[in-house]
Amino acid sequence: MKKMLADKIHRALAALAAETGRPAPAPDSFTVEEPRDPDHGHLAANAALVLAKTFRANPRQLAEMILSRLDNREGWIDKAETAGPGFLNFTFSVKWWAEALAGLLAAGDDYGRRPPQGRRIMVEFVSANPTGPLHVGHGRGAAIGDALARLLERAGCEVYREYYLNDAGRQMRILGQSVLARMRELAGGTDPFPDGHYQGEYIRDLARAARAEIGPGLTDRPPEEAAAILADFAAERLRDGIEGDLADFGVRFDRWFSEKSLFTEGLVEKALEDLRGKGLLYELDGALFFKSTAFGDDLDRVLIKSKSGGQAGGRWSGRAARPDRVITKGDGDGQDEGDSTYFAADLAYHWYKIQRGFDQLIDIWGADHHGYVARMKAAVEALGHAPETLGILLVQLVSLARDGQPVAMSTRAGEFVTLREVLDEVGPDAARFIFLTRSPDTTLEFDLNLARAQTKDNPVYYVQYAGARVESLIRQAGGRPGGRPDLTLLTQPEETALVKHLSAFPDLVETAARKLEPHHLTAYLTALARQFHYYYGRHPIVSAGPDLAPARLALCLAVRLVIRLGLDLLGVSSPDKM
Repeated sequence: MKKMLADKIHRALAALAAETGRPAPAPDSFTVEEPRDPDHGHLAANAALVLAKTFRANPRQLAEMILSRLDNREGWIDKAETAGPGFLNFTFSVKWWAEALAGLLAAGDDYGRRPPQGRRIMVEFVSANPTGPLHVGHGRGAAIGDALARLLERAGCEVYREYYLNDAGRQMRILGQSVLARMRELAGGTDPFPDGHYQGEYIRDLARAARAEIGPGLTDRPPEEAAAILADFAAERLRDGIEGDLADFGVRFDRWFSEKSLFTEGLVEKALEDLRGKGLLYELDGALFFKSTAFGDDLDRVLIKSKSGGQAGGRWSGRAARPDRVITKGDGDGQDEGDSTYFAADLAYHWYKIQRGFDQLIDIWGADHHGYVARMKAAVEALGHAPETLGILLVQLVSLARDGQPVAMSTRAGEFVTLREVLDEVGPDAARFIFLTRSPDTTLEFDLNLARAQTKDNPVYYVQYAGARVESLIRQAGGRPGGRPDLTLLTQPEETALVKHLSAFPDLVETAARKLEPHHLTAYLTALARQFHYYYGRHPIVSAGPDLAPARLALCLAVRLVIRLGLDLLGVSSPDKM
């Protein structure tokens, strides 16, 4: 609707420019938006206001000149008028709404789907260390990443989903040492559990499993050897659990990328050689630095640590907790002194993403990773790409509540609540929808009782019930209406409002995909369900008469279609009965 009106206004301006000898304005030189006051029509344009100087006329005069040249031969515009200082207000005709609804129904499952755009996008999300089960915060990141990937695909992009496994370095050694310590406890050892190691009953479970499968004699081997064996054993078991939880959550990946492969396949060395060839690396005090300050970062960053260096600071990578190390200036993080830093691995990983031919990279990280954004964008720019090539979403924390009161669920994971616990209590549909009701950069309170309630206060139930209600109407009517119902009979204000809202779906999909903001879809579907429930309560549908009933059923079918498509983009089911 906006595009159609913008095209008509632009053609009127081009005709006026030809008549007056003025330069023809660009198509995007003005905006078409919904007016705040519905009494001002369905859409409003500011063309006369922003182009008055170009045409050397006052805005109201220009508005009248535009309207006099506006092509309305199809009869789509019922009323067009000048308002205020020069706004153009438009009210659309019943014919327009009828044709829009017919087009929606004809498009079916392809409604809101853009043709291929030729853009390849990598979405990397969740990427939790295989050192413990997924927690509820990972669940929010998983819902956001998967919904965003679905939206981008709907918007015509080729999307590749990847999970980055941090299966190398210090955190894996700590995992192996943690399991080894618990194995020794099981064997009767009395040594205190090491500080800073992984807690939670799941570590004991892993120790019991290792004792049964590998054998109790493992504790007699040299500690480093035993810990390395247990690290691999535990990581494989934990990854299986992570994959299982995500599968039950409806999240899939095209590839699980191992951090180890960055080293075994020489990718770190190749990425560093790329930067070295551009003169962007230097050595200082035995450490190798990347000149990230040349690209807007506040410090140059350590890539290879020196043999001596202190520790300071810390960060959370959005993938896992990793202590930072600072040497003279810049930072290294995580691995043994003299080794490459985690930043070197992350840089190499993004270098490899670009080498694989992706046009855009999207990373979804935890909010504590905000200090890491500048250096990663600097790395991408240093590798020869615009900083905008890398889009980073930071996901804020999730707090759990029951009826508004904070709760701490019993957990075997240590000091956090697992995604599995939430899924077992409320199911994947409620979890995904509620995770997506807020922008990632805002904290989210997840009320467990509300997520289970079968009332209008539960947002996912409210939307799903609207779809199921349409299915009930179709069953009452004995099936879907045949023939071609007269959609021009849909003249009630609630009917026009519904068609208008349905018509906004393709634009919403495109905007949410472009802005990387899938949470707009939950707000859209909630508003659609609210409008439909209100319409259902005020107007007869199946009993509306032989002519009007088929038209109203067709409108209900359009509502059903968009609810199903929208929920599918969120990864949420749309049941026929509730």
